[in-house]
Amino acid sequence: MTDTNVEKKLRVKTVKPKKKGIRVGIGSLVLILFCSFLLIISTFLQLEITHLIIPSKIFSGETLTVKDFLFTFRYIPQIPAVLFIVGLLGRKLGITSIILYIILGLFFMPVFALGGGWKYIFEYSFGYILAYIPAAFLLGTILKNKGYTYKNTAKATILGVLLIHLIGLSYMMCIAALKHTGWDFVGNWFLSQSGLKILYDFIFSYIAILVAKYARIVLWLYL
Repeated sequence: MTDTNVEKKLRVKTVKPKKKGIRVGIGSLVLILFCSFLLIISTFLQLEITHLIIPSKIFSGETLTVKDFLFTFRYIPQIPAVLFIVGLLGRKLGITSIILYIILGLFFMPVFALGGGWKYIFEYSFGYILAYIPAAFLLGTILKNKGYTYKNTAKATILGVLLIHLIGLSYMMCIAALKHTGWDFVGNWFLSQSGLKILYDFIFSYIAILVAKYARIVLWLYL
């Protein structure tokens, strides 16, 4: 057998992998729009959560009532909504839904908590909204690679929530520096936006992803 024939036998055709784009059918498009609308609703939804506390004046000798041991926290479930969307739609479609929400808020409708318009990028809270995109990428990647097990869902929840708060606080400090805002404001902002709230974000986001897991199974049977 000649060298030429050997080369022909051993020749391997290299096939360039096709890049997978985002394929959006009618059903997926409806879900994307629905999830963007869900994110808008969660922005303006306030849940009042009452739980037990140990009052600071318990050792003061004052007479305490039942109300002194109760604390009501107003919680906006926007972060659990984001994690639910990614858990339901997956990484690509989830990010698409979030980007649609951001575009609506910046250029078309006042869907953010304090309004809308392109000047909203100078609001202290806009960093949290931007953080939804990298958090969705991270969350979607973890769930795609290792599945929706309880352990992996907990890992994805913790990392996703922490990333949102880290980027949100960093952005807020940059805006505060540009506006020469005092450190008292920064401290109060940290306590109000990432203090007790982050604990609720962990709990409700974990539940949201588990709900999305089963909703995903049901919906994908019909799409």
